[in-house]
Amino acid sequence: MLWLLTGLFALRVAGQALVASRDVSFLPPMAEWYSGLVPYPLLLPIQLVMLAVMARIDLDLTRGRGPFVRARPRLGSGLRWFAVAYFLAMVARYALTMALRPERRWLGGAIPIVFHWVLAAYVFVWGTVIVPGAARRGTDR
Repeated sequence: MLWLLTGLFALRVAGQALVASRDVSFLPPMAEWYSGLVPYPLLLPIQLVMLAVMARIDLDLTRGRGPFVRARPRLGSGLRWFAVAYFLAMVARYALTMALRPERRWLGGAIPIVFHWVLAAYVFVWGTVIVPGAARRGTDR
């Protein structure tokens, strides 16, 4: 599951990079890809670092060893609570965006929000994996 979520996020990063660097008509315009809160020249390296960390976590879990696969119940619980709060904050962001900007209903400007949901899901799944016994329950991949 984590590899899938990493792949989805990688596609989002690649799609936005393609729109930023090329004149492509088959993808939404740049304004749809991000809120502008973080300038894109700063956002892209941050996203690449995030992808590298996600890939390392995924690799550790696939191999069954490494610092990101150790059982850490408190961290796992904290990650899950954070993921739920993060997800709900993005639900609220979506609701507010759609309420305050009716011209964007239903999907206008939703790309960043949807991919924040993907990241929240990633954090939740990883948090579940590092709780002792999660691997036996089949939630580690």
